[in-house]
Amino acid sequence: MADPQSLDHDHTPQAIAVRLAAPPKPSYLRDWVLGGIDGAVTTFAIVAGVAGAGLVHGVVIVLGVANLIADGLSMAAGNYSGVKAENDDLQRLRDMERRHIEQTPEGEREEVRQIFANKGFAGETLERAVETITADEDRWIDFMLAEEFGAPKAERAPMPAAAVTFAAFVICGVVPLIPYTLPISHEFTVATVATGFVFFLIGSLKSRWSTAHWWRSGLETLTIGLVAAGVAYLIGDLLKSLVA
Repeated sequence: MADPQSLDHDHTPQAIAVRLAAPPKPSYLRDWVLGGIDGAVTTFAIVAGVAGAGLVHGVVIVLGVANLIADGLSMAAGNYSGVKAENDDLQRLRDMERRHIEQTPEGEREEVRQIFANKGFAGETLERAVETITADEDRWIDFMLAEEFGAPKAERAPMPAAAVTFAAFVICGVVPLIPYTLPISHEFTVATVATGFVFFLIGSLKSRWSTAHWWRSGLETLTIGLVAAGVAYLIGDLLKSLVA
């Protein structure tokens, strides 16, 4: 028997009623992970490339800050447009289903019937389920969007998605630059370790919303980031030999 203390939420009838009555909450985890990883990777790629080319520290700061602002805004704008496009497409599907219900209600009702039949409903139970769903047009449309098109119940808003992406990009992307603003030696080594920690931290935190172990998710993200950074370093070293 499961330990009640290990359950994610209460399963009393009252708690269930309150939870199901609440509107679904959109998750912006994807936007944070996307922005954080890209910010750390692209900024460290610049640091690695400059280090590989043997350029002065000032170049690292200038290029790194420019990347944080320009690429961060670019990612935020792209994510805003992408989320808005998803929402616009969902609205298109909603309008299409409403039009189909108005024009061919029996055909749409048959779709509902076959969906329930595929779930194991039959006989009077099947017909009652169909009647219940099709009795309300909005509920009917929501059902078809979820079952026929796999539409999510919770829609992400474009502006929060963009803001989360930009914030994650800047917060994680500034880490590789910090050693170059401090009076220390071996700045590139410190930047490498610090950025590796950011990669591992992002992956570890991401595991909270997945079934992967925290250390495995952390190592996976760390590997992805270091591969991208290693490629940038090799390119910078190659360019140095070409222009030398």
